[in-house]
Amino acid sequence: MATSSLTYAIIGSGALGGYYGSRLAHAGARVHFLMHSDYDHVASQGLVAESMHGSVTLRPVNAYRSVADMPRCDVVIVGLKTTSNDLLPGLLPSVVKDDGVVLTLQNGLGAEDACAAVVGAERVMGGLCFLCSYKVGPGHIVQTRFDHIKLGEFSTRGVSTRMQRIAADFEAGGVRVQLAENLAAARWEKLVWNVPYNGLCAVLGVDCVALMQDAHGAALSRALMQEVVAGAKVVAGHAIAESFVEKMLENTRNMDAYKPSMQIDREMGRPMEVEAIYGEPVRRAERAGVCVPRMRMLYEQLSLVDALRPAGFIR
Repeated sequence: MATSSLTYAIIGSGALGGYYGSRLAHAGARVHFLMHSDYDHVASQGLVAESMHGSVTLRPVNAYRSVADMPRCDVVIVGLKTTSNDLLPGLLPSVVKDDGVVLTLQNGLGAEDACAAVVGAERVMGGLCFLCSYKVGPGHIVQTRFDHIKLGEFSTRGVSTRMQRIAADFEAGGVRVQLAENLAAARWEKLVWNVPYNGLCAVLGVDCVALMQDAHGAALSRALMQEVVAGAKVVAGHAIAESFVEKMLENTRNMDAYKPSMQIDREMGRPMEVEAIYGEPVRRAERAGVCVPRMRMLYEQLSLVDALRPAGFIR
């Protein structure tokens, strides 16, 4: 069971937020879910999360249509896509306690900055999720592979007491947690996988495994990873070992057919997380004098896809 008395709010109760919230609630934590399209179904039928830990059905669920109706919580978990971060000023202030913390479980760079602009940097933590999960219906989530979060403070380095308390609650729910002493370095490490596979799969319309089966696809993936490594060294002062790159390539070769979130967003006609995963890393690298031409090209291609789709020029 959960090892602390912390209360949790989930802002963005989809495949990621809904899954992690279900694990916390299953372990006995008090969890409150902000729901939109799934609210009526979850309120009457509950929330189902199937995973490698087994199937969990939460019923009843502390579900809400508006943050105005939610209690103030110790930990507010942001599980929204970064494309919705413009909503944060209207979501966070009323639901986080004065001594509480916002934990953003989002991709790319800049998510913590967006939260800090609303609640202050000292009240922000970041989490990097290594998770394969998706929704199969209203209030129904399936998790297939991986279940691991890397957690870190935004404004300071080192392992804090609140990091340890939150990690203990996740681990009580079966979620493995690593505590990162340097969140910025950890974010660049996550980009080593996200940059090649999210963007290339979205642009080309192929899954990760198909991409790696082609020599050109594997070579381009490696080249993009090397640009991320160069950016991490200069921007974050973090040296990523060549063995880490090799591990990411090998892990992807051994995956089942898997579509990254950005590819799914394109196929569903939703905005892609272009700025967080590409725009911000590219800008930070180039400002520091690091040449990242492949990342720059992929950023411009993805930006064009997002710009042309609403006008009907591209699918």
